[in-house]
Amino acid sequence: MNDKKTFSVIKEKFSIIKEWVYEHSKIVMPVFLILCILITVLIAVNANKREALEKQAAEAALAAQANAVASEGITNTLEAPVYDLEENTHPEINSFIKDYYDAMAKGDVLTVASMNTNLNEVEKIRIKEQSKYIEPFQDITVYTKPGLTDSSYVAYVTSKTKFKDLETPLPGLQTYYLESTENGDYRIYNTTSDDDPIYEYVSSLVIQDDYIDLQNRITVEYNDLLAENTEVNEFVAYFTEKMKEEIGEALASMESPATEEVTDETAPSDNVAVVVTKVKATDVVNIRKSDSETADKIDKAQIGQEFNLIEEKGNGWSEIEYNGGSAFIKTEFLEAVQTVTIGDENTENTDGDNTDNAEETVQEPQTSTSTTSKGTVKINDSGVRLRKEASTDAEIITTLYTGDKLELVESMTSGWSKVKYKGEFGYVKSEFLDEE
Repeated sequence: MNDKKTFSVIKEKFSIIKEWVYEHSKIVMPVFLILCILITVLIAVNANKREALEKQAAEAALAAQANAVASEGITNTLEAPVYDLEENTHPEINSFIKDYYDAMAKGDVLTVASMNTNLNEVEKIRIKEQSKYIEPFQDITVYTKPGLTDSSYVAYVTSKTKFKDLETPLPGLQTYYLESTENGDYRIYNTTSDDDPIYEYVSSLVIQDDYIDLQNRITVEYNDLLAENTEVNEFVAYFTEKMKEEIGEALASMESPATEEVTDETAPSDNVAVVVTKVKATDVVNIRKSDSETADKIDKAQIGQEFNLIEEKGNGWSEIEYNGGSAFIKTEFLEAVQTVTIGDENTENTDGDNTDNAEETVQEPQTSTSTTSKGTVKINDSGVRLRKEASTDAEIITTLYTGDKLELVESMTSGWSKVKYKGEFGYVKSEFLDEE
């Protein structure tokens, strides 16, 4: 009953409002239209604001991505051109990569070094030691993108490494920057210098979807293999440590002091001659505060600029004298100029034209052996040790390579030869010497 009464009241009020609107339609309708227009405008404004906010959010996301990439040392990634990842489309590059991987499997360091312009000492040792454990690489596939020039490419190479003591091959992925030479061959030019355009360009490609997909595929395959096969997992752990150990031992055996005191036993104890090696820069290269690519840059060495070498380290860096202190340059960008001797009789020599005279000021401990040169000989193998005594247990002075020339002092019946190299006397096994 109450519901009927309520409905009747509402109906009556609605009729009153209807009659009022009809009587005042000339006023109500324009107001109604104005309200409709205002509502439409408000909706449009809100939509525009929402679109603007979404655009700002997208720009902020891109900026955050750029900052994150920059923090990893990758620059200009947002401006990188997008090229399709092509698979095995350049036969000449495939052939080059196949030869390169064959040389690595054989431990042919000379061939590998001739194909890779930036191969450092650690990588040479790694290739030599690794070749003892692996068979020829399998399933080599080359993916390419254009490089910075018409004659260059970025190559992503997938392959499988078959170890001699392991039945299951391991998948891998390597990146190379290839440049064509004048005769049409290719050379690998990889760099980790963060101010090198090639480094910036190669780094800018690694966040593109096709490379990420390729990398993820190889990574998943590798990780699944380790997770599912205990033998593979254990071997990888063993092999990793074995390589660290063998590379460390090889580097340690190659290290020798760049600056050494040489005295004459018959001279007063304060009569000391110090051998100093001078080196020069072969390229424009960063001078840094410590032996790391992340260390602060002090300056840039210019091509041909000379420095006194303090120490050539086993990690691919050299410590040099610089502005009254010391600094560091990558060893691969330095070459020896001369060895000079600073003695107590003002015999310091810095003139490259007088190198021979400087070397002659080094005094050798007196022995019964004559120091008269018997001619020039050359090394016929790589990695030959020059030692302080005629024994394989004696201290290593330096490592000699094929073609290095020495002065022969004496050929000994023990199978050793006494020689003079860069002003310093030492001993080399006679089997590694040929007459010049």
